[in-house]
Amino acid sequence: MARPAAPPAAPRELGRIVASYGRTVMVEDAAGHRLPCRLHGRRLSAVCGDAVSWARDPARDAQGIVHEVQARRSLLMRLAGSGRSEPVVANLTQLVAMVAVVPAPDWAIVDRYLAGAAWCGIRAAVACNKAELGLPEAMRAELGVYAAIGYRIVQCSTRAAPGLDSLSAALSGESSVLVGQSGTGKSSLLNALVPEARAVTQEISAATEEGRHTTTSSVLHRLAGGGDLIDSPGVRDYAPPLPAPRSVASGFVEIAALATGCRFADCLHLEEPGCAVRSALTAGRLWPRRFDSYRGLLALAREHAARPPARAPRGFR
Repeated sequence: MARPAAPPAAPRELGRIVASYGRTVMVEDAAGHRLPCRLHGRRLSAVCGDAVSWARDPARDAQGIVHEVQARRSLLMRLAGSGRSEPVVANLTQLVAMVAVVPAPDWAIVDRYLAGAAWCGIRAAVACNKAELGLPEAMRAELGVYAAIGYRIVQCSTRAAPGLDSLSAALSGESSVLVGQSGTGKSSLLNALVPEARAVTQEISAATEEGRHTTTSSVLHRLAGGGDLIDSPGVRDYAPPLPAPRSVASGFVEIAALATGCRFADCLHLEEPGCAVRSALTAGRLWPRRFDSYRGLLALAREHAARPPARAPRGFR
């Protein structure tokens, strides 16, 4: 007896992953419709924000299959506890480093966020939450330094003036993530910017039948003023991977600019003669705390480079 013919393959379409639960993802098609999909093949890996080629599952019309990940314009990576670099979110255009009046900011962490954005080739901004409490003078000075070297600074609050207008304007037209220390109010800001965020996440969890199994989902939310905001556990306590020691300075825009005047092209700005960066530091043209952050990350990068390479897990090569 002849076997029944296999159902014909569905035509492939282009879409974007708007939620990721490991091997299960939610894909949004060109018309804005969302469909749960599984990744085809064990070697295929994808993250929220990825543009993908997908097709409807011929065996399950209400589901799809992701066949291919399109070339990424950017990829935000994080340093896992194992020491390996892991992809978190794709095709971002902006990282927003969150600080707050309370708790007091750890500016070295903020510098690492901003450096990580530069190493990934995406724009960065600094947002100060709980601004209704009033900014201490030392905090104003630090924000002034970031503004002077070209970072967009916004003040916001979910409770009182100045409200969310400046932050909404900074997010408009961008694909963004919010990163910052615990307590800076990232979740409150997400809920204020996207009131339906929790309902959308629950709906996606139910559609993918993964909500009861995992809480490590990444979800892309559309903003009323235009743009996307991706909420991901992978960036809530974000630690960017460290580049080669010679590339650390590229994460500090003012140091990278000054470095063009150094005598040696491979200058690390520590003890080398003819260092334009240290000359600027001595002359008061470089903020000392930013230079301290650079030296701290350089030391970490050297330590990381000296370790044996971590073995990448299957699917992330």
